[in-house]
Amino acid sequence: MNFPDPLPGPTSPDAGDPGPGSSLPPLFGWTVLLDPQGRVESVQPMGSSPPLVGSTASWVGRRLSEVTAFPSPDTLSQALTTLQTLSQPLQLPGRYPSGSHSIDMVWVLHPLLNPRGELFKVAAMGYWLNVHGLTETLYNPAPVVTNRGEETAAHSYIQLQTYSPRLAQITRNVRWTLDLDIIQQQTVEGLGELFALDRCVVCGISPTQTTVIAAEYLGPNSLASWLGQPLPSLDQAHLEAAARQAGAVLLVAPPSQPGQAIVAVATRYQGQVNGFILLYSPANRSWTDLELGLITDLADQVGTAIAHARVFSESHTLAIKLQQANASLLEKQRESQEARRQAEEARRQAEEASRLKSEFLANTSHELRTPLNGMIGFLKLVLDGMADDPAEQQEFIEEAHKSALHLLNLINDVLDLAKIEAGKMQIDMGPVNLRELLGDLESFVRPQAEHKGLYFKILLPATRDAITINGNYQRLLQVLLNLVGNANKFTHEGGVTISAEVKPQKVDYQGKTWPGSVKISVADTGIGVSLEKQDRLFQTFSQVDGERTRQYGGSGLGLAISQRLIEAMGGTVHFISMGEGLGSTVTFTALLYQEPVMIDKEPVYPAS
Repeated sequence: MNFPDPLPGPTSPDAGDPGPGSSLPPLFGWTVLLDPQGRVESVQPMGSSPPLVGSTASWVGRRLSEVTAFPSPDTLSQALTTLQTLSQPLQLPGRYPSGSHSIDMVWVLHPLLNPRGELFKVAAMGYWLNVHGLTETLYNPAPVVTNRGEETAAHSYIQLQTYSPRLAQITRNVRWTLDLDIIQQQTVEGLGELFALDRCVVCGISPTQTTVIAAEYLGPNSLASWLGQPLPSLDQAHLEAAARQAGAVLLVAPPSQPGQAIVAVATRYQGQVNGFILLYSPANRSWTDLELGLITDLADQVGTAIAHARVFSESHTLAIKLQQANASLLEKQRESQEARRQAEEARRQAEEASRLKSEFLANTSHELRTPLNGMIGFLKLVLDGMADDPAEQQEFIEEAHKSALHLLNLINDVLDLAKIEAGKMQIDMGPVNLRELLGDLESFVRPQAEHKGLYFKILLPATRDAITINGNYQRLLQVLLNLVGNANKFTHEGGVTISAEVKPQKVDYQGKTWPGSVKISVADTGIGVSLEKQDRLFQTFSQVDGERTRQYGGSGLGLAISQRLIEAMGGTVHFISMGEGLGSTVTFTALLYQEPVMIDKEPVYPAS
């Protein structure tokens, strides 16, 4: 379809006011607002129309093609389709029938788009060209002064062209967010600035059906803010009027605001009122039907945006509550699983502890019975006079004494462990000469080692002065006797080596800084311990191997007691073995009472 070239619009000086001597005709026609299907929504005349033109009130609700003849029945439909695609103004030639006469016209269609770029409304400007069947022309070459009708039509067209993009921007702003506060504030600011208002407010409807100012625009007149307050009671009637009508309600100089004009419009969604917009302007401001219609259209968009925002807010709140409930359920499930795991672990540990205690008691009772039976046996021999001579009787008594000492040591171990577990063991700390401590140890254990054919070595670093450690002499000796006793017991070839190494790094213990520590190692060439069994060495009531315990004897408390005693004196204990048959090394640390003067870092034998 071909369209003629555009005609000058009403804002053109040549079209609106020809001036003296102009050959152009005065402006006659209509400004019509169409919906996207071409139905007429409103009509306003441009200029003065001759008597032969009847009322245009019957146009509203009818398609423009029903009141104006176009070249073909599809001309208007094709033009509307083209507007949706090209979004550019188009011109359509037409003819308006009026009784036995007709008026040639040109319709200029201007597309109005919504924020999504879709055809929202069509502004149609109809211009008269001539009147067929009349003997005199309507075009007077004499000077013509534009009358008020022409000015009104041109003004309406200017308003439409001015307001449409700005209202579209407001619509775009409120439809492109789901934040209710932003929607309401964008609405009042956009309308307030567009229409130069004194005040513009959006009233939200609370669950109690009271209206509260949710957003506010204030003009340059320094009015008091109403934000967050209920709408003044005198203005409540405006809301009731707006709720009853489908469009905007204009009240000029109402009793509540005598110096102002108030435009009130309800925002709706699916026919339900969800808020109100009130526009306050000076009473002498003139509001046109076009402006009120555009405000009504915007209110519909705002109502939809408010409804969507509230649904989103409710959905978001519900989603948060569901997430919190889900997280709570997951946390409770995790806690339940953790509780079950802990209960299962406690049950397993209880069963393991029960097994270990049973095994410990079995081995310990065997260990206790052995020296006790020895005592009873040797004393029975003495009492029954089974000794052949005094020398043999003395030997029986000595063996009974040794058994009694062994039994005492076992009982002391059990008592020590009980005290340590109960936290009632008191350890008095003080300076201990390391050389003297190891010398006393040697006098106890060297005969045992040499009796088994094992070597026994003590290596100390060379120092100018004595190496003094902080600890309890008796407890340190007890630990060393435990460690060296185990080394002798589980070693059949080779021997045992005790070495010491000074660590000058400062150590904080019990609120005091000590100059360093001494690392003491007890290494043997014995049977060793497999890697998977080493974690049981320091457990209370635990023995690496019950069969081995019965073979070698002992209660299995030595390492556990030694570890707790060393830790109570500020040190640590470690066990090292590469596996069965590869020997073992137990190390522990003790705090340096004072740092010695080193001569050589290589270890040497202690002076005898």
